[in-house]
Amino acid sequence: MDKFLTMTVFCRVVELQSFSRAAKVSGISAAMVSKHVANLEHSLKARLLHRTTRQ
Repeated sequence: MDKFLTMTVFCRVVELQSFSRAAKVSGISAAMVSKHVANLEHSLKARLLHRTTRQ
C-alpha cells in the first residue's frame, strides 16, 4: 500500500472520528479505510485507534 495514502486516510479517520466518513471523503470503501489503518498499526506494531461501533 502507498504509505502517503495510508497516512492521509489515517489522518482523515482521526479528524472525522469515523471510518465511514473518512471513506466517503477519500472516495474509497470503509473496508479499504480499515485495511489502511490496520496496515499502519501493523507496521508500527501499535494500536492507534480505539474502535467502537457507535459514538
